[in-house]
Amino acid sequence: MKVIIIGGVAGGASTATRLRRLDENIEIKIFEKSNYVSFANCGLPYYIGNVIKERQNLILESPATFKNKFNIEVIINSEVISINREKKEITVKDLKKNIEYIENYDKLVISTGAEPFIPNIKGLNKDNSLTLRNIEDMDYIKNYIKKNNPKNVAIIGAGFIGIEIAENLVNIGLNVTLIEKAKQVMTSVDFEIASFIHQELKNNNISLFLETDILEIIKDENNKITIKTSSKEIKTDMLIVSIGVRPLSKLAYECNLKLTDKGYISVNEYLQTSDNDIFALGDVVEINMSVLDKILPVPLAAPANKQGRIVAGNILGKKEYYKGTVGTTIAKIFDLTVSSTGVNEKMLLAEKINYKNVTIIKGNHAGYYPGAEDIVLKILFHPETGKIFGAQGIGKNGVDKRIDIISTAIFSNLSIFELGDIDFAYAPAYNSAKDIVNYAGFMAKNIVFDKMEQVQWNELQGKELLDIRTPEEYELNHIKNARNIPLNELRNRLSELDKEKEYVVYCRIGLRGYNAQRILTSYGFKVFNLNGGTTIYYSATKEQGNKIFFKYNENKIPYKIETNDKAEIILDTCGTQCPGPILKVKNVIQEMKEGETLLVKSNDSSFENDIKAWTQKTGNILLNTIKEKGITSAFIKKGKKNDGFFSKNNFNTFENNSSPSTTFLEKKSTLVIFSGDFDKIFASLIIANGSLAMGNKVSMFFTFWGLNALKKENYKTKYKKNLLEKMFNFMLPKGPKKLPVSKMNFGGIGRKIFDFIMKKKNIETLNSLLSEFTKNGGKIIACTMSMEVMGIKKDELLENIEYGGVAAYMGEADNSNHNLFI
Repeated sequence: MKVIIIGGVAGGASTATRLRRLDENIEIKIFEKSNYVSFANCGLPYYIGNVIKERQNLILESPATFKNKFNIEVIINSEVISINREKKEITVKDLKKNIEYIENYDKLVISTGAEPFIPNIKGLNKDNSLTLRNIEDMDYIKNYIKKNNPKNVAIIGAGFIGIEIAENLVNIGLNVTLIEKAKQVMTSVDFEIASFIHQELKNNNISLFLETDILEIIKDENNKITIKTSSKEIKTDMLIVSIGVRPLSKLAYECNLKLTDKGYISVNEYLQTSDNDIFALGDVVEINMSVLDKILPVPLAAPANKQGRIVAGNILGKKEYYKGTVGTTIAKIFDLTVSSTGVNEKMLLAEKINYKNVTIIKGNHAGYYPGAEDIVLKILFHPETGKIFGAQGIGKNGVDKRIDIISTAIFSNLSIFELGDIDFAYAPAYNSAKDIVNYAGFMAKNIVFDKMEQVQWNELQGKELLDIRTPEEYELNHIKNARNIPLNELRNRLSELDKEKEYVVYCRIGLRGYNAQRILTSYGFKVFNLNGGTTIYYSATKEQGNKIFFKYNENKIPYKIETNDKAEIILDTCGTQCPGPILKVKNVIQEMKEGETLLVKSNDSSFENDIKAWTQKTGNILLNTIKEKGITSAFIKKGKKNDGFFSKNNFNTFENNSSPSTTFLEKKSTLVIFSGDFDKIFASLIIANGSLAMGNKVSMFFTFWGLNALKKENYKTKYKKNLLEKMFNFMLPKGPKKLPVSKMNFGGIGRKIFDFIMKKKNIETLNSLLSEFTKNGGKIIACTMSMEVMGIKKDELLENIEYGGVAAYMGEADNSNHNLFI
């Protein structure tokens, strides 16, 4: 028997190797259009981002290893251009020699996969955009970055691949803009889960345009790209398209194989096409989505590999059938993991299927053991049968484990009610005595059998809200129009409630809300619990986009990418706060020889910005930075001239080594905002906005009491605070509206008089001045050292600000022609 396989990678390669293991005597040939027959396509973005160091690690098998290990002939750079089903022949074009020839077959396997979908946008073409699908694409992008030194990159499409590319480009120092037509990224999860992804992208300074249509792409004579959108123009140096894929089914169409309505090859449960001697698998076919029992495209590597095994067996007459897929996905997004299995809420609504959902928020292991991080787990299920339709999880650690468990439960037809009975391995470092999956089962029983009904984050309009958290929590933030009756006072204050009304109770994650619901229902009240508590509500209702317009600066040379991250000296500064890491780097660099490389590690959140500024100013070379598990690793090569940071000669003597932007003073203003007084900060913003209007670049460095101006109004951080941090939080103003005036404050009366007069005279507010400042290109830097001292967390501060220490500030101040201390 002679078996020909069109296409390699996951489906084709796994079919071929399984065939050989089953039968040593059959003839097997793989025809591959590209130069690579078997590679790890899921690893491509990580090589671009220097996470995977060795390119060769992505090449799983070569034609030579296929021949030597499996006696399989692989013909690369050869495109199958037609199939003759009657004669059982294919026509092959040798792309190197430009000749065509015929090959016959007994059985044929089509594993042509899919190609990136390029939308019909005016001006969009291969000359002004890139895609990432294979090794050749990866090499082109990597070399393009090295050759052209782009500063800004825009990515159209914010699915799995788009976000993975974005993360890796940020890791090598590029400004990234993500443009998405939908109202959320990663449409495989529901909106409230995606809202946490939006925040993580913001935290990593990614410009995020949601619900944005692209009207036209224009490339000028200097290779700069302008993207005209439904909101504003976006300027960039580089454009990547990552909208999705479409099947490469042209061969099947031209030989009259049956296709689905969407253009995929139609196959039966044995993965046979409409021709019994031709099989198809992978991204080119639609398969059974077992949860819905519906044929859908599932372009994932895991199903393709499993299908390869089954196709091989069926070629040899085994009659193995493919059971379909649950559809389980996972992605790393900076410090977060997001994963899903089954179907989401949007799909259930489209299919008009009755369902309920439960959202549990719980630590990945025992809370009393150090390092516990919350997981948000959402499960969709049938309210009568308990059938699990799908699940979505997001968090820093342990998400993969829980989604894999739910995927197994779906595959095994377990109901959600049975999840509470599963035994999990338990020790404080690994789990809680009751896993979050157990809790989901318990909560589902409470909802269905005990009628403990819930409402969702977007169903609160017109509802009577009861905040059952502590008064301190309520004062920090609460949902508008909610009244506060703490849980431990609830039984004694029942007389304040009306049994004719329906109430929604809520807390941070839903657990205290459930306890309050039990109390109130036992006394005859009609009560609903807010699913996921304020954690879900605040994440889903805050501003989701992050529109940053990166500006191209001809004088700035971006940091070059170098993959040789080997260091002669290693310096660990973890546990040291700003400016400690920079000072230690300075001392070590002074003792090093020219050309030697230093690897320095720091868990200070401002270190990455600080070390970039420091190397620019001192003539040393920042080779690369890598962020992993909260630790930034920086590779620094000692430059030719180095007097040490803060040397009086530092800012004038490195014309040959530093970037051009360090050799002259820009039209630039820098302001240090130390004061927390309303009137002083107001005056500072008047000056800053005026300087912007004069065409200057302006940076404001907020430190100590000045940080109060950057706080969100009555926002409560999702992170735990110690006693001293709570004391600081209690005593300090919470946002611009709470700032006192420096003179005649009189317990806040003076500030109210100011506000009244300003409103009467139609003068800008502090909030509007802050908004205008960032909107017009002003830069705000929050001092991370002061944040550590005062217990202020990043999520408590406004969006669109940067974080840094003294080095980041000095990097701004050095190129400024004046500096103000307020």
